[in-house]
Amino acid sequence: MSTLAREDALARPAQMVVAERRRRPFPWGALTVHGLLLVAVAVIAFPLYYAFVISTQEVSEVIQKPPRLLPSAHLVENYYEAWQRSGMGRLLLNSTIVAVGVAVGKISISILSAFAIVYFRFRGRQFVFWMIFVTLMLPIPVRILPTYEVIGNLGWLNTYAGLTVPLMASATATFLFRQFYLTMPNELAEAAQLDGAGPMRFLWSILLPLSWANIAALFVVLFIYGWNEYFWPLLITNTEEMRTVVIGLESLIPRSGTELPTWNYIMAGAMMALLPPVAVILFMQRWFVRGLIESEK
Repeated sequence: MSTLAREDALARPAQMVVAERRRRPFPWGALTVHGLLLVAVAVIAFPLYYAFVISTQEVSEVIQKPPRLLPSAHLVENYYEAWQRSGMGRLLLNSTIVAVGVAVGKISISILSAFAIVYFRFRGRQFVFWMIFVTLMLPIPVRILPTYEVIGNLGWLNTYAGLTVPLMASATATFLFRQFYLTMPNELAEAAQLDGAGPMRFLWSILLPLSWANIAALFVVLFIYGWNEYFWPLLITNTEEMRTVVIGLESLIPRSGTELPTWNYIMAGAMMALLPPVAVILFMQRWFVRGLIESEK
């Protein structure tokens, strides 16, 4: 083959690609979808941005009309004042203990209950599972007074145990782990049994490593649930030392009707309360997404 013929043969695929691109229609649909996505992100993110802007301003700047949409120069002093007024360090510590305790407790109890329902053969196990699942139909106000009475009789009022233990049971997490364990092949349990592994060894060495993505996804959701819990900590605590951050922010709101609310300090406290859940989401984002899209789930 001559040199010109070889060059023509090599250039022909490139010409076909260029022609194909010219025939391809402009992706209006993709642009529309991306445009709608950007608009949705802007709508969701703007209140957070505006809260941050307010947290950097003085009160006179907050109430001015039209509102100022750019950060001011009082960020450090506003956050320091909000930290001092609310006792933010103690509030963040209490909320972290409650959120981590609730998440770890819910996951641990749900794993054990789902493991028992799937891998143990006992009479009425389906009835037990559905009784657990039926608790989702009970509204929270129905359970508040009996739970409060039990916690009071145990002497757990105004304690970390009272803040966390009543929130640990989770029918939803039990259902999710049960569905995941049902997808595991029976050969795994049979092989573990032939190797002499007991039930807890099978759970610890085989099932848990396979469940890390599900555990991580649930941990993120349950951590945020425990962090944002308001009604139960408000009911069960009666001292400032045991308040959680979502309740402690109330101390930044003036109780007298004559005093102007210091919205810059309130928003500074709210932004500090927002940081730990955001850090958990960013740190566990990869496992969270993996747990949501796994084919076995």
